[in-house]
Amino acid sequence: MRIGAMNHPGAEVTREIAWMAAMGMDFIDLTMEPPCAASWQLDPQKVRAALERHGLSVVGHTAYYLPIASPFEELRKVAVEECRRCLDFFAAIGAPWMNVHPDSHCPLHTKKFSIDKNLQSLQELAVHARKVGVGIMVENIPGNDFNSAQDLGALFDGLPELGLHLDLGHCNLSPIPQNAEKILEAHAGRLRHVHLHDNKGGEEDLHLPLGAGKIDMPRMVRILKACGYDGTITLEVFSSERHYLEHSRDLLRSMWAAGD
Repeated sequence: MRIGAMNHPGAEVTREIAWMAAMGMDFIDLTMEPPCAASWQLDPQKVRAALERHGLSVVGHTAYYLPIASPFEELRKVAVEECRRCLDFFAAIGAPWMNVHPDSHCPLHTKKFSIDKNLQSLQELAVHARKVGVGIMVENIPGNDFNSAQDLGALFDGLPELGLHLDLGHCNLSPIPQNAEKILEAHAGRLRHVHLHDNKGGEEDLHLPLGAGKIDMPRMVRILKACGYDGTITLEVFSSERHYLEHSRDLLRSMWAAGD
């Protein structure tokens, strides 16, 4: 198991890499988005050199608000093109996987429309992903769409190589009981990356330190280990006080060692 953190998109990326390495993180979950970390702002050679200098690997992350299922076709195409640029960047810095967030913002349209448009965009991206050698994975998102085994399966069925980026914090925001278990029962073979953070349920995606909310963290560790997962876990703890991230890192390591 390898533990990493996500850069703040409002901060200079090489400085983010430096403090993560100093904290003892194994990788950076590099989110490419404005105001300071967009695809058109970063130099891949500079970022790769910083990663190599500090001994960090990298997982690719894209902005959660890209409208890849927009009913406005020109907007959808622009969002897909931005994801292509991100794929090129992540290929250049050695990231094996890049996440994409399914888009459920299709007012007055059916759920089938949303699924079909997401799948269309993902299939278009998969063509480019194969060329550059970066895998694509989809992250489960809060709410009623794309946060269940069934809805994620609608995407997986149409794209055999698509990976699963499981956000365990988001699972706690869904009205579906034991959602993480059900997603893993259906799609554990697709699991490529994990986000872990705490919250108090309901609709607030709080990104709290581990233990500060209501999620049974030892249980989350047990279900990951039960399906044989031993890969990258991003502690998506959003706080300006970094000792909360350090505490979460140490707690995760302890739980992982005791989670058999």
